[in-house]
Amino acid sequence: MSSETRSPEAELSLLDATMIGMGAMIGAGIFVLTGLAAEIAGPAAIVVFALNGVVTAFTGLSYAELAASIPKSGGGYAFVREIFDDAASFIMGWMLWFAYMIAGALYALGFAPNFLELLHVYEIVPPPEEVAGLALPVVEATLPPSVALAFVAVLGLVTLNALSTAASGSVETLFTIIKVSILVVFVGFGVASPMFSSAEFQPLFTNGPTAVLPAMGLTFIAFEGYDLITTVTEEVENPRENIPKAIFVSLAATVVVYLAVVAVAIGTLGAGGLAEAGEAGIAAAATSFMPTGLPVIRNGGALIVFGAVFSTLTALNAVVIASSRVAFSMGREDQLLPSFGQLHYRYGTPFVAIVASAVVMLGSVVLPTQSAGNMSSLFFLLSFVVVNVAVIRLRRERPEMARPYEMPFYPAPPVIGIVLNLVLTGVLVVFLVRTDPLALGLSAGWLLLGGVAYLGLRRYTGPAEPDLSETGTEMTEEPEA
Repeated sequence: MSSETRSPEAELSLLDATMIGMGAMIGAGIFVLTGLAAEIAGPAAIVVFALNGVVTAFTGLSYAELAASIPKSGGGYAFVREIFDDAASFIMGWMLWFAYMIAGALYALGFAPNFLELLHVYEIVPPPEEVAGLALPVVEATLPPSVALAFVAVLGLVTLNALSTAASGSVETLFTIIKVSILVVFVGFGVASPMFSSAEFQPLFTNGPTAVLPAMGLTFIAFEGYDLITTVTEEVENPRENIPKAIFVSLAATVVVYLAVVAVAIGTLGAGGLAEAGEAGIAAAATSFMPTGLPVIRNGGALIVFGAVFSTLTALNAVVIASSRVAFSMGREDQLLPSFGQLHYRYGTPFVAIVASAVVMLGSVVLPTQSAGNMSSLFFLLSFVVVNVAVIRLRRERPEMARPYEMPFYPAPPVIGIVLNLVLTGVLVVFLVRTDPLALGLSAGWLLLGGVAYLGLRRYTGPAEPDLSETGTEMTEEPEA
């Protein structure tokens, strides 16, 4: 069967690219992690989110420079593939692909309880804890509601992504605008409430300054997302200019939203009340000051649950896009089976890569939510270290390379990024040894499987040669039968 090549269609605007980043970052994390951060750090939870934004910004600078210099889809994998040898680039792609897929399982698992709670608000179903299972329509069996709804969410968004890149980008933009609007309403009512006007944030470090570090480790996952923008580089209009802009705008806007939400939550409910509410902290804060008897919405708590549903869906959609593009990029470079690197003849999407990523996501929804989050955070931290190393190596080996965007104060940002990400990685590994050996075991198992896959592919296809073209925009397309 012959094949032809074509350039991918740049169907995503600067707004779409920005919303992919914000859609992933402003996910379920801000709704469920704020109360837990307040429990650890007290009012200094505000400092926790601010410092995590700073830590993330250093790696964001590296992503922006690399994306402008190497405008290829695949994110961190594409950069490492351009700079490092065959084995190193495969390991990077293998880790990043897994991180996005496991993050997808995490968001799908977060969607289920929020969706059930939303249905309960409108008296469609009993309280979520009373829903024992969902009956399957064809076979006589029931599934736990979290697993069943996670399956539905993944399948729905995978189908959308398989059929149209433009449609998935438009859905991401629409859903992200909705959830950010909900948080803006939350902040507006909170700032205007008498509770906030009498708020007391001092003493800030009620639990001591050292409590900030473990709280940062807990909430770091809330800032993972801007890197997803670089996975669709070739599908963005004018990527050399728009990708760095999208990274900076999405990261800055997310930090502003986070700080405003956390400040209002602490200022109205208090750090103690927020900690007591735990994962429902933001909803509890909204219920305390937002008006009741609203048409359709009913009350502030219902509004936040509505926002949480959209947050999990947008985050899930973003990682469906990202995971499939990493797999697609690896297939195009002959580091996965060639079919992964082909576009569907009719839909123009990386169909096989999307389906393969979906299979792993669907299989991962049976994992404990905490283990899924821990594995995702571990592989993201490791990949961020490699990306910061890559920008230093590229500067040294190709000093004359065209760089439409160059980070300021080089080499300080990538060096600081390497150190901070390694520190957080060490903190996380120590934590997993004590509390979550399942996550460590599965992570090691995935790396072992990757080693077997790498050796097998080398025997099947021979050593892969990186595409050193300037733009890397060629993709293979399956011919129509």
